[in-house]
Amino acid sequence: MNRPRYDVPPELTNLLLEFTVNVMIERPSDLVEYAARYFSGLRDERQRSASSGRPPAIAENDEAIYSDEDEPMPKPPARFSRRKSVFAEHYDPAEDEDDEGTKVVHPKSDEQREKLGQAVKNILLFKSLDVPQMQEVIDAMFERKVKPGDIVIKQGDDGDNFYVIASGTYEIFVNTDREQDKLVGKYDGAGSFGELALMYNMPRAATIKAVTEGALWAMNRQTFRRIVLKSAFKKRKEYENLLEKVPMLKSLNSYERMNLCDALMPRSYKEGELIIKQGDDADGMYFIEDGTVRICVKKDGGNETEVSRISKGGYFGELALLTKKPRAASVYAVGAVKLAFLDVSAFERLLGPCKEIMMRNIDQYEEQMIQAFGSKDVKDLR
Repeated sequence: MNRPRYDVPPELTNLLLEFTVNVMIERPSDLVEYAARYFSGLRDERQRSASSGRPPAIAENDEAIYSDEDEPMPKPPARFSRRKSVFAEHYDPAEDEDDEGTKVVHPKSDEQREKLGQAVKNILLFKSLDVPQMQEVIDAMFERKVKPGDIVIKQGDDGDNFYVIASGTYEIFVNTDREQDKLVGKYDGAGSFGELALMYNMPRAATIKAVTEGALWAMNRQTFRRIVLKSAFKKRKEYENLLEKVPMLKSLNSYERMNLCDALMPRSYKEGELIIKQGDDADGMYFIEDGTVRICVKKDGGNETEVSRISKGGYFGELALLTKKPRAASVYAVGAVKLAFLDVSAFERLLGPCKEIMMRNIDQYEEQMIQAFGSKDVKDLR
């Protein structure tokens, strides 16, 4: 009699992965209570999204760990022992004060660095990293050479490394109840696998064997924990400080602010780069992490006139989200600038309709409306 086969949906993997990252950053004293609030918040967010006609904010469905672009493969049965979470490997980023001394750099060519960056930028665990943090991740990855027939990872073994393929062809095998070493796919010169090993000391779900000579770039869990988890912790704290300085967000509760922090995306600009353009539709608002921007306005087809500058700790672009009008000014970087971007869909999805936020802080916005539009008429926003 054949035993039933249990497949783990990719949505569940991503959902639990995001929850795990949040727990590792927040380190709640009551994990059960934290989980209840976290998943209740996701449920409420989905209900708000459904009522507004927007898609729910579920975890993005990245490629499965051993997926192949051209041929979807079956998931192996969940027959392994319970995974050991990195929670068991104590690490408190708040206590880690060593920012520079433990950095490891494995030399790479510019071409290798570019390929590595492209390979990892869309993986969930690395999406929140800014440019310097991503460069540190790339620096820390070490090379592993393989020959035909070499086993890179073996199903059932403990996993501790994440791999990015630099070159070579690799076949993917799984053992099922019906068949041993079933070929389910292959990588041909590109791809990545094993990212969950960075989060869990879990058995490998497949065997990957080198078909040709090749090279892989690898990162171990300890390095990931130091670089990525600490970076995420520091970034969360930086974003929390930024949001606390925004008048319209003063009335948010801690859960709403936490969700906003998670929705912010790092953006960097060089001297003179255009950040937003007058007349364009509003796509989001910006918080300044570091640097200065200049605000310029063009009237009646004339030359642009600089009207103000905003520096670290400031923000811009929020009025267009509230008025639903085109951008009233252009914004340029003055020197190198680091920003945290919140897109309009995340703004409305996480906080509800913009009008609700406007009503919480209407008096503050009346003054901004006067400055931006020369009018105190906000009846269309009430």
